[in-house]
Amino acid sequence: MIVIINPNSTVSMTESLLSTARAELPDARIEGWTSHDGPPAIQGPEDGAACIPPLLALVQKARLAGARTVIIGCFDDTGLTEARALVDCPVIGIGEAAYAKAARLGRFSVVTTLAASVPVLEANIAALGLAPHCARVRASGVPVLDLETYPATAIARVLAEAQAALAQDDIRAVVLGCAGMVHVAACAPDFQVPLIDGLRAALERTKR
Repeated sequence: MIVIINPNSTVSMTESLLSTARAELPDARIEGWTSHDGPPAIQGPEDGAACIPPLLALVQKARLAGARTVIIGCFDDTGLTEARALVDCPVIGIGEAAYAKAARLGRFSVVTTLAASVPVLEANIAALGLAPHCARVRASGVPVLDLETYPATAIARVLAEAQAALAQDDIRAVVLGCAGMVHVAACAPDFQVPLIDGLRAALERTKR
């Protein structure tokens, strides 16, 4: 069983992640869990800190339920280190998985939501030793929940920032820097470089 844990309390985001995962791996048993005690969205370090205790409780619950893999459905990789120390099954962060996939293609930029998330993602990339591969972490100015509430407008803004990255950053891939961007790539099938979604990158790791 693969358990995808959404560290925020927005159920619709969990449902988007779960439906995508089941479409990608139709033969796998996959569950999606929402952290109802977490913040509605994770936008910056304060939200990240607030979501860790309830997230870790769900990680432990997933292992006790027989999960063979846990995926943390937040692009900040919130609580990833703590979760890995807590259980003996693989715990995959969607940010880490996306960066690794992008780096194999060459130089990449990240398009995330608000500016508050940029330092968090830059620190994560540096900690992974991938800073030389990352041209820039860009904020699209789209609040996380707008991706659920106003998807057409939000996705258009994300793609506009991705296009700016392509024009300005000398890159071979764009990383979609939010779990809520899971449907963005499907809206631009002819984009000139790969648009890398963290959930799909994490699911690829479960096949190894």
